Amino acid sequence: MSTLQYLADGFYIAMQWHNLLYAFIGVLIGTAVGVLPGIGPMSGVALLMPVTASLTSGMNAEQAAASALILLAGVYYGAMYGGSTTSILLNTPGESSSVVTTLDGYQMAKQGRAGAALSIAAIGSFVAGVFALVALVFLAQPLSDLALEFGPAEYFSLMLLGLCAVSGLGGKSMTKALIMTVFGLLLATIGIDNVSGVARFTYDIPYLYQGLEFLTIAVGLFALGEVFKTILENDNSSKQLIKVGRILPSAKDLKQSAAPIARGSILGFFVGLLPGAGATLASFFSYILEKKWSKNPERFGKGAIEGVAGPESSNNAASGGAMIPLLTLGIPGSGTTAILMGALLMYNVQPGPLLFTDHPQVAWGLIASMFIGNLMLLVLNMPLVKVFAKIIETPPHFLIPSIIAISVFGVYAVQITTFDLVLLVFCGLLGYYLSTNDFPLAPLVLGLVLGPMIENNMRRALTTSNGDFTIFLTKPLSLIFLGCAALWLIIPLILKGRGKEVVINEEA
Repeated sequence: MSTLQYLADGFYIAMQWHNLLYAFIGVLIGTAVGVLPGIGPMSGVALLMPVTASLTSGMNAEQAAASALILLAGVYYGAMYGGSTTSILLNTPGESSSVVTTLDGYQMAKQGRAGAALSIAAIGSFVAGVFALVALVFLAQPLSDLALEFGPAEYFSLMLLGLCAVSGLGGKSMTKALIMTVFGLLLATIGIDNVSGVARFTYDIPYLYQGLEFLTIAVGLFALGEVFKTILENDNSSKQLIKVGRILPSAKDLKQSAAPIARGSILGFFVGLLPGAGATLASFFSYILEKKWSKNPERFGKGAIEGVAGPESSNNAASGGAMIPLLTLGIPGSGTTAILMGALLMYNVQPGPLLFTDHPQVAWGLIASMFIGNLMLLVLNMPLVKVFAKIIETPPHFLIPSIIAISVFGVYAVQITTFDLVLLVFCGLLGYYLSTNDFPLAPLVLGLVLGPMIENNMRRALTTSNGDFTIFLTKPLSLIFLGCAALWLIIPLILKGRGKEVVINEEA
């Protein structure tokens, strides 16, 4: 079958009434998650994982996996749309990739152009989302065919590269990012070893024999971590809500935004392909590119619409690009795709080179639903801009209990143990402590997800080589990946060292 035939089958699945409903619910919740500062796509997807298990309980395994992924992916790219709303209206980024949008979006709002900024953000997000999906359709199959050539040594090195990429880009300090990566890998070793059957770090506690539940850790770190931050820091300061005004952009706005949207879409997609790069880096790159490209760079930071169009397009394109390594290689490129990978594994669907062969209904149904979901988001975001602006005014004493209730019921519904509830609260406090001390959480999540797979592939490679570690260096692809991983860690250290030398020389 050709790619277009597979895509047509995917649309047949995505157009079923219940999947259309799941897509709509996903993008609606995703937009609200993006609008609400602090929650972010990772927390939104993690919170809804147990809900999807309940919604799909009566379906067969393949249908359940497809429907669950359609809903969760809707939350993911929906949050990318919604994140711009608070950035523009309140100068408060809804999630990390919308930080750049505040620079010019809020200035536009203060000039009475909030409607134009919000609608350009929605249009740019739609165009970028569609571009990323077209690229996904035509690149996913070739990449999965290439991935079939990968052996355990290549997979081990590729996953190591993914971890190093996240470590190099997570937070302000590479040392802290590496600490969190190693911490995630250590947590992944808890439980019964699949090969030897030996209990590792269980301390005779029966609840630990199956290892730590990924959902409990993710919800605790992200959702409850933000709750504890709000409660303990008592940060209830409110800012004056900006008037939205006219919704539709002018012809001049559209003309100025067209090229930045195109450049942001292309740049964001390819940045999204890199494990660990993600939407935040894509939006920063896009803003820098637009400022360098502009004939009047002094306009940036004072309400330039290009400073909204480029970054908002790039962060949505990056979310589409990040789906390629997840689906074709089984490598999550960001914290959110790591949670999506956890959802796939929860339904016994192994992402990787055989996904498009063994589970075409899941893979192509998901891709087709993202086309439909992006169209839904455009229709939703244009008229509902003023409505979502009101969500920002939700008092914390209503919002916080809702998040706690969803977290507790969600985790208990999956595990049905009080141990996991205690672990949930502990992870919430840990998440608060780590985030307030600038320890990035994404490397920990990726370490927890990739740890068992790194260990399994290393063991398989060493089994085939009779314990000879040089197998990772004699395989050309494996050697390239290991080299890239080493450079990813070494180059920033060299640049930092050179920066210090320049400062010393200037002082001398």
